[in-house]
Amino acid sequence: MNKNLINDAKIVLNNNFQDKGYSIPCKGLYPFQWKWDSGFIAIGFAHYDMDKAKKEIETLLDAQWENGFIPHIVFHVESDTYFPGPDYHQSELHPLSNKKHPSTGMTQPPVTGFTIEKIYEIAKDKTDGLEFVKRNIDKVFENHRYFYENRDPQNEGLVYIYHNWESGTDNSPIWDDIWKTMNPPTYNIKRKDTQLVDPSQRPSNREYDHYLHIIEIAKKHNYSDEKIAELSPFLVQDPLFNAMLIKSNNALINLYKLIGNNEAKIKQLEKWQEKSIKSFNDKLYDEELGAYIHYDLRNEKPLRFVSSSSFSPLFAGIPSKERAKRLVTTMMDKFGGEDLYLCASFDPESERFNPKKYWRGPVWINLNWILYYGLKDYGYNEIAERVKSDSIELIEKSGFYEYFDARKSIYKTDKGGYGGGNFSWSAALLIDLINN
Repeated sequence: MNKNLINDAKIVLNNNFQDKGYSIPCKGLYPFQWKWDSGFIAIGFAHYDMDKAKKEIETLLDAQWENGFIPHIVFHVESDTYFPGPDYHQSELHPLSNKKHPSTGMTQPPVTGFTIEKIYEIAKDKTDGLEFVKRNIDKVFENHRYFYENRDPQNEGLVYIYHNWESGTDNSPIWDDIWKTMNPPTYNIKRKDTQLVDPSQRPSNREYDHYLHIIEIAKKHNYSDEKIAELSPFLVQDPLFNAMLIKSNNALINLYKLIGNNEAKIKQLEKWQEKSIKSFNDKLYDEELGAYIHYDLRNEKPLRFVSSSSFSPLFAGIPSKERAKRLVTTMMDKFGGEDLYLCASFDPESERFNPKKYWRGPVWINLNWILYYGLKDYGYNEIAERVKSDSIELIEKSGFYEYFDARKSIYKTDKGGYGGGNFSWSAALLIDLINN
């Protein structure tokens, strides 16, 4: 069965790979290159087509800005199936933006560091793998430097996101409390996503008003980080985003040691790492909830909700053994019921939980992949196996969807897969999970 699934996954990936050397997440709904998608997709390709894996990352890094910033969407082509596109985002407003590739002025979780390490680990030809690392590692290092120098106004070692799209968990219920502090105008826009996917599975029009309002503020100030830190109504320290940065720091340290003669960069990474992990544990851990949470930097208050992002620090080795135990207990108590697949993207015990709607409750394969490796690293092999088998079962039942209903009962009558179909990272990470 797994062999057939892997073949099906390869077909999805090969069909979504574009002539210009990158993958779209899926046809129609997402017609461009996305930053964190490309990282996960490259890991899948590395198992059977190393050239595509390397190309995926190098195409992304080719869109890097002069200040080290890597945008969340790169608009390699024109498309009329997606809003907001390049004409709306106007990345050229920033003086250091990429002159070749129009993009957004936002980023996404920094997965590129651990992606290039994983590609090297998977590579059978280690000489070629190391050459790939050498060509690209400094660009990833500069991306990390950008974060620590431009996104950490209080010098804590925790970087902020200024838009919910930067989190990767676009319309999480966590942001509801921030929307209450805002009153944006109503934007008369022609959305494309709701024409391609059932609108009940997508963010509402009013939510989009908030999203666009934040971009308008950033554009007004030419995407200046300094002005965004001062004026954006959305400024959040996100545990998932920071955990991906810490995991990628660690990957860069390992790879620079392998290459040799990079003492200064290793030292800098270790310095960032020490401060980041300490602040992460001091500031983002909620003792009462037994989980890591988001922090609203604009309004200086913790956002006390448990989501799949709460457990992502396991992947980056952030919690102590004792804290990891508490974290896993919280996860299994809230998310691990017999009638649920692991791991819902939001607390199933919350009144805000919605198992059909984007990041408000469904299971996402990329978060499951992160949790699988994190649980294994801390020795929770049995739970890791459940995360893996649940992920495989969801894809077997529904196909390679973007996200999946966490409730097992749904699958008796419905397919339970939602959002985009033939979704690249669901296919790519399934290949990695089965091959592990």
